[in-house]
Amino acid sequence: MSRERAKRRAEREAAAAKAAADHAERQAKEARRRERRRRLAAMVPRPVRVRRQGGELARKRRIQNRAVFGLFLAVQVVGWFVLATWGARLALFALSVFLVPVFVTLAFDRRR
Repeated sequence: MSRERAKRRAEREAAAAKAAADHAERQAKEARRRERRRRLAAMVPRPVRVRRQGGELARKRRIQNRAVFGLFLAVQVVGWFVLATWGARLALFALSVFLVPVFVTLAFDRRR
């Protein structure tokens, strides 16, 4: 009985040692990967943070751009449900893309 317990204990200790070795290997691999990533990130220039412009004109332009995008989206959704063929839907999309700048120019005189 004592030999069996000793054998099982030796097997458990071997398994624990193998698990500890695997864990240490994974930790070392992760540390190497983090170090490589840190060195690579140090080589890449950091992006310049661009703050959103403030002021009344910028706020007005943001509102206008949201309105134009919302109208464009609404036209596309309505066209999706009204038009049955893919060709008509694509034609509506292409026409909308070309007419949005015209609409913006006519609706919002941004020279003032």
